[in-house]
Amino acid sequence: MNRTAINQLYDWKNSNDRKPLILKGARQVGKTWLMKEFGRLYYKEVFYFNFDEEEELKSIFDKSKDVRRIIELLGMIKGSAILPEKHLIIFDEIQECPSALGTLKYFCENAPEYHIIAAGSLLGTLLAQPKSYPVGKVNVLNISPMTFNEFLEATEPRLYDYYKSIKKGEPIEGIFHTKLIEEYNHYLIIGGMPECVTTWIKTADAGKVLKIQQELIELYENDFSKHNGKVNSGRILLVFRSIVTQLAKENEKFIYGCVRQGARAREFEEAIEWLVSAGMVLRINNVSKTEHPIKAFMKPEHFKLFFFDTGLLKCMAGISNEAILLKSDYQFKGALAENFVLQQIKDSFDTMPCYFAPTSDREIDFILQNGMNIIPVEVKGGKNVSAISFKNYIRENNPERAIRISELGYEENGRLINLPLYLSGRAKEFI
Repeated sequence: MNRTAINQLYDWKNSNDRKPLILKGARQVGKTWLMKEFGRLYYKEVFYFNFDEEEELKSIFDKSKDVRRIIELLGMIKGSAILPEKHLIIFDEIQECPSALGTLKYFCENAPEYHIIAAGSLLGTLLAQPKSYPVGKVNVLNISPMTFNEFLEATEPRLYDYYKSIKKGEPIEGIFHTKLIEEYNHYLIIGGMPECVTTWIKTADAGKVLKIQQELIELYENDFSKHNGKVNSGRILLVFRSIVTQLAKENEKFIYGCVRQGARAREFEEAIEWLVSAGMVLRINNVSKTEHPIKAFMKPEHFKLFFFDTGLLKCMAGISNEAILLKSDYQFKGALAENFVLQQIKDSFDTMPCYFAPTSDREIDFILQNGMNIIPVEVKGGKNVSAISFKNYIRENNPERAIRISELGYEENGRLINLPLYLSGRAKEFI
């Protein structure tokens, strides 16, 4: 499968100010595969070290901070000298060896000619602690589940060729629109976890995919007690399991009372931060104004939580495949569509998307910042695109561009752009 992160890794390799690179992301999103595949494509040899599988590696880093001595010892373990520039060094599950994580500082300062990538399970929670890694001495790249673009290229390469050819201002033929909406529905079921996508490609068996999704959710929940550190694992689990309930509400603002009756923010703030740092939930904030710079108007106490993979969210919500494939409307359809859109657009714009809810009965699903422009986005899971708050916002604020995303086809009507759901990840191209 082709992952667009390979291109980002290639840019890192050729950067003049390259530092050791850390890959962040939830478990099972494909970090190990990415590192090995990148090494296979662009280096003469890959030296892979796994601190979870090879306990004896830890002693090398515990006893020495001399990076050239460390390189020599690692080469001896593999039976071959490690060469700068030509070889890639991979440190996997680096969270199991904090001294190795700390050593990246010395590689940056004293041996920048060596190309090093590190990754690990729940590494984001460790990096969130200020003393846990060398600030300013590493590059960081976030790895997410496969986007719809990547999913489509892997599962339907011929349809993907047409998808790539869609251009701003040009109509989308009805037969291709129908097929792409079908693939969007398949993505809601399968999601972007690489193992799920691979199983779907090999077997076309949604039942096997569902079993993998259930096992992944169980794996994540088991991780809470193993790797939570000082954060109460029970509270992490309660927040994690409340996300479906939170998204099912008419107004999806996070309500602590949905986690546990009588709950207060101070009890669960750390648990939420842990899940965000672990890459398992996506947090977006309400804003008091929709002006540039949007970050200046964020309201930290008002936020929504979404899940990092739409397929896993569908599994957690217990939505049947029949509902997605056969029903024009079903409970949770809008929430699933919003989660999908956020997954696709979150890395495309200058800042993380926000939302705008000036009153309890008015809300804009997403607010995007594109340069100096502030763009409102309305998301609809079906073909009914009626949205009073969205129309009122456009009339009152007169934005240069506004985007409505739904099952309808692509159309531009003055400042309003109607995008089909499957083009969410390419929204920036159409504005």
